[in-house]
Amino acid sequence: MKMSDLNNLYRQVIMDHYKNPRNKGLVGDANYKKFHVKNPSCGDDITVQTKVADGTIQDVKHDGTGCSICCSSASVMSETLMGKKVTEAEDIIDNYYNMIKGKEYDEDLDMGDAIVYSGVANFPARVKCATVAWQAAEESLKNE
Repeated sequence: MKMSDLNNLYRQVIMDHYKNPRNKGLVGDANYKKFHVKNPSCGDDITVQTKVADGTIQDVKHDGTGCSICCSSASVMSETLMGKKVTEAEDIIDNYYNMIKGKEYDEDLDMGDAIVYSGVANFPARVKCATVAWQAAEESLKNE
């Protein structure tokens, strides 16, 4: 596949998750842990809820406002982490951060659609946009 075709595919995935976000909307359930992250430099504002049972992420919810990269990455993150063991999710989140920051990352680790954000490393100003929801998820999973 040509690089231009791959970039176009990635753009389509990002826009699909932006226009049709998965797992959007918070729930009023005490079994969910919630964490909120705001990016003061651009206004991205995301809250993530996670429900964990027996070390496995049962559900991930998100809500907030932001640019297309921020909001679509929240949707992708929710699908990517759902059903994973917390330890697996932590590995995926660390790997995602490395990829986004242009560092070496494990290309064999299944990150689902999160791979579409690999190009963000070329745009340092957008790294925060692509990590806001992931930071909130990471914090909500602490002490699980």
